[in-house]
Amino acid sequence: MDDILSAIIGIALASILMFIFPLITMSDRTDDISQLTIKIATTEFADNVKEAGKITSSEYNKFIQNIGSTGNTYNVELEVRVLDENPSRRVVQSSSLNQPTENIYYSIYTSQIQEVLERENDYLLKEGDIFTVNVKNTNQTMSQQLKNFFYKVIGKDTYIIAATGTGLVTTTGKTN
Repeated sequence: MDDILSAIIGIALASILMFIFPLITMSDRTDDISQLTIKIATTEFADNVKEAGKITSSEYNKFIQNIGSTGNTYNVELEVRVLDENPSRRVVQSSSLNQPTENIYYSIYTSQIQEVLERENDYLLKEGDIFTVNVKNTNQTMSQQLKNFFYKVIGKDTYIIAATGTGLVTTTGKTN
């Protein structure tokens, strides 16, 4: 009886080592490749926007297609922190008008940017604005599903593939 139980346990362990462990390892590598792809695409998109001073609908759609090529779904959040063009209006209570003032920014978010892109094909930025793009996967990858099944470590609301690109806009955008 002990020999049969040992054989069953041995077969179960062997099947885990021969099939399940390599499957988990391969799915982790797939997530690593997706992570690298998303990081590169996000950095390139943010750099292009910073250098051009504008977000074009064609570049945005190309970016969405690039990250979609990994086979995952993503939540893309855009933010433009617009440099206030009239910061002196808040220096009213200052004792001296010669004192330097800090820059004031207000934020424009994804839905507002997408509305402008649909209407005008370009969202123009100016020098000094700050552009940020955040990307997070919304689906569970094979790696997440396997880890949930075996380890109960990862929750359903967590993401495993994410990237952020940000920077100061160096050029005022112009329409062609």
